[in-house]
Amino acid sequence: MDEQKVQYRKPLHVQPVERLTQAQVEAIHEASMKLLQEQGLKCAGEQAADVYRSAGCTVTEIKDEKQKQWKIIFPEKVLKKALSSVPSQVVLGARDPQNTLYLDANVPAVYFGTGSETNIYLRSKIENFVSADNEQNKLQYPVFQEEAGSISALRESARLIDHLEHADFFIRNVNIQDEGIDESNKDVNVFFNALLNCAKHVQGGLADVKALPEVISLAKIIAGEQSHLPLSFIVCPIKSPLYMVADSSEKVIAIAEENIPMVISSSPQGGLTAPVQEEGILMQINAEILAGIALAQFSNPGAPVLYGSVPVRTRLDTLNDCYGTANFSHYAMGCAQMARFYGIPCYSSSGVGDAKRPGIQAMAEKLYSYKEVASAGAHYIHYSFGLLDGTNIFSPLQAVLDNATIAMVKDLLRSPSFEEKHIEEAIQEIKTTAEGSGMFIRKVRKQLRRNIVSDIYEFISEGEEDQVFVQAQAKLDAYLADNSNTLPEETIQEVYQKIPGLLKQS
Repeated sequence: MDEQKVQYRKPLHVQPVERLTQAQVEAIHEASMKLLQEQGLKCAGEQAADVYRSAGCTVTEIKDEKQKQWKIIFPEKVLKKALSSVPSQVVLGARDPQNTLYLDANVPAVYFGTGSETNIYLRSKIENFVSADNEQNKLQYPVFQEEAGSISALRESARLIDHLEHADFFIRNVNIQDEGIDESNKDVNVFFNALLNCAKHVQGGLADVKALPEVISLAKIIAGEQSHLPLSFIVCPIKSPLYMVADSSEKVIAIAEENIPMVISSSPQGGLTAPVQEEGILMQINAEILAGIALAQFSNPGAPVLYGSVPVRTRLDTLNDCYGTANFSHYAMGCAQMARFYGIPCYSSSGVGDAKRPGIQAMAEKLYSYKEVASAGAHYIHYSFGLLDGTNIFSPLQAVLDNATIAMVKDLLRSPSFEEKHIEEAIQEIKTTAEGSGMFIRKVRKQLRRNIVSDIYEFISEGEEDQVFVQAQAKLDAYLADNSNTLPEETIQEVYQKIPGLLKQS
């Protein structure tokens, strides 16, 4: 595909930090091959087992009275053949064509978006507080209210992400639990309400593989004459360690056959479902992702896929997921290098913390992973907006704060642009100014037009009182009140006429 012919949404181009040496990358690759050739993969999906067998893998049924399972052994030449058919470029369409994303495994360019499917939606508002000891001491601070995930919350989230300048894509982030929603109609309601409120690329999982044709029909109605559908899918076919789940493997096969972009992900916990040490979890997650990608390629050679790395550390005292630790970033950075080694666009994670409410802990935990994972050149970074308590809570207020933080991270990682003409201009500027006023302030405007002068923090406070929450809440309220960027009424009516199972808007 010719990138020059289409105007894609602008990514953050970075000079990737190589956390692993080339020898370490090759060692992880060799270890992953060894795992798949010697230990192999347990697979609970008969359809997947048949696909692997037809492709040349050694497939043996495991005698188990409770459930049919198969052992899959991957000869190296079979796996290499699968990897050779993976496209290194993937295009992710959008309702607004200017938001179309272009991922090239050979170009370290980064997009940020949402992620997870939280059960809790955290509303916020600003209230005034007065000190009980001195009524002169007053404070404005947010108060929060938790509510169960719903279609209304999903719509609000999509609308917010549509407005946020540094959010490049929307992954459904709220688990809709409304009355009338079940497995048979959940997928169409998720994708429709997301696309209705967000003109950026929309991505989600499938609760039921039988819903795939209806979701595709929905996407085609909304896409109209566009060449790329505005949605794609995430599938996690692996239960770590090294076990392929039946229904998820069927989703991989079905989506690959439709040739729709898909993330093949694995999410082991270092210290619980994978080794805690970096080299151990990297070789395991790499083997798991490659096995999933191979299934997609065996089903349809050339199917567009992303290397879906979502490793996490286990909190050693509770055995829950732990994101506010350096290991989380180390794992993700290593996976970004492995994806680049195979020439596959990388789906990664940043901006998750363990704090349950917006505040200093949340900002500290999020900031380092934004910077580190993006600097590694991961292409498509999810989890980056609004998540709290790991991946359990979505806070719109936190998403607005995250947007401001990502703006600074993008500025921080911006590559220098020293062209020869700029060097000559700077020499003349210094000479002229040194002989004149001695002040360079009049020359700044020209550099502002080059977009190389860094912005200050968006929610800077003018007085002594910290106004970050107050300003962020005001921005949030304004964005949620604006629902003008929606689908045309005739498109909405066509969707309701042709797509069964949709709940009416309230």
